[in-house]
Amino acid sequence: MPIKNRISEMHGEITVWRRDFHENPELLYDTHRTSKIVKEKLTSFGCDQVITGLGRTGVVGVIHGRSNSNRKTIGLRADMDALPIKEITNLEYSSKKDGMMHACGHDGHTAMLLGAAKYLSETRNFDGKVVVIFQPAEEGGAGAKEMCEDGLMSDFDISEVYGMHNAPGLPVGQFNIRSGAFFAAADQFTVNIQGKGGHAARPQETIDPTIVGAHILIALQSVASRNTDPLKSLVVSVTSFRTESDSYNVIPQTVQLKGTVRTLSKDVRDMAQDKITQLIKNTGLAFGANVELDYDRGYPVMINSDLETSHMIKAAKNVAGDENVDDNASQVMGAEDFSYMLEERPGAYIRVGNGNTASLHHPNYDFNDESIPFGTSFWVELTETRLPFL
Repeated sequence: MPIKNRISEMHGEITVWRRDFHENPELLYDTHRTSKIVKEKLTSFGCDQVITGLGRTGVVGVIHGRSNSNRKTIGLRADMDALPIKEITNLEYSSKKDGMMHACGHDGHTAMLLGAAKYLSETRNFDGKVVVIFQPAEEGGAGAKEMCEDGLMSDFDISEVYGMHNAPGLPVGQFNIRSGAFFAAADQFTVNIQGKGGHAARPQETIDPTIVGAHILIALQSVASRNTDPLKSLVVSVTSFRTESDSYNVIPQTVQLKGTVRTLSKDVRDMAQDKITQLIKNTGLAFGANVELDYDRGYPVMINSDLETSHMIKAAKNVAGDENVDDNASQVMGAEDFSYMLEERPGAYIRVGNGNTASLHHPNYDFNDESIPFGTSFWVELTETRLPFL
C-alpha cells in the first residue's frame, strides 16, 4: 500500500474506540456492550449485512465489493473478550472493572478490524465479498468453535479465513508468520488422589496422598524427556498441588493436581495423553491409593495452510516492506482458538508488532496504539490482494 492516507487519518478515531473497549472489558461470552458497539459501528459504516448471535454474542459484518465476478468470500476475524486480571497500568483509560482487563490486546484487535471494515465499506475496491468476524470467548471459552457450530463458514460461504494477534517484543511495523503448525494444542488434566489420612507421627498407618502426588508430578516430566522425540515439542506442566489440610501434623486424606499439556502435532498429542494416563494409574496402584484422572482436550494445534500463508506474507510485505516480515517465525506453545476456524477452512494467522511492552496476560500490559495503522492497513491490503478486480 503501504499505509494509505485515509487509514492514517482514521488512526485517532480507531484509538478512541480501542481505549473505550479497554476501559470496559468483558469476559468470555459476556461481551454484550462490546458486541452492541461493534454492531452499531458496522451498521453505521454501511455494511451490507450485520448479523448478531453467532457463538452467543458474536457479530458478523458482510461487505460486498464493487463487483462479485469471482464469487469468492474471505473471512477476517478479531476476538473481543478480556481476562480476569487486575490491571496495574494506572493509565487514564485503565479498566473500570475491578479484576478484569484487556491483558491480551483483544481491544486492539477489535478496533483494528473495525477500522478496516469502515475503510472497506467506504471504498469497496475489491471483487467479491469480505466477512468481518468479531468473536467472543477466545480466552478459554472456545468462542471460535461455537461460531463455527452456528454455521459461520457455511452460512456466509467463506472460502478462506484469516486471523491476527499482536506480539509484544516484536517492533511496531513488523509482522511474523509461519506455514504449518504455528500455535500449540492445549489440553488440561485434573488428578484426584484418595489416600488414607492420619497423624503425621504415624505415617505407617496411612496411605499418604502427598507422596503419591509427588511421584506423579515427577513421573509426568518423563513424558517429555523419555517418551517424546527430542526434535518434537511437548510441554507438561503441573500448575496446582492442593490438599484439604494446612496442618503441620496431619497427613491429608486427599490431594488434587492440575496441569496442562502443550503439543504441536497430533501424534505427540495422542501419545502424551496415553502415557500420562498410564503413569497416573500405575503410580496410584503402586502406592495403594485410589487415583482418578480427568483429561480434557482443549484447543487443537493451529495450522496455517501454505497457500493462504503466502497470501498473508505478500500483504504484510506490501504494507511493511520485505525486511519487516519474518515468514519463518518460531512456533508458539501458547494456544489459540482460531485453530477451530482453520479446521473448517484453509487460512492463516499472523502476528503484528506491539513493541517493547509488557507480555501478554500481564497486569501491566497495554495494546500499543502505534500498531493500529499497520494492522488496519494489513487487513485492507489482504482483502484487496485476495479479491482483486479481474
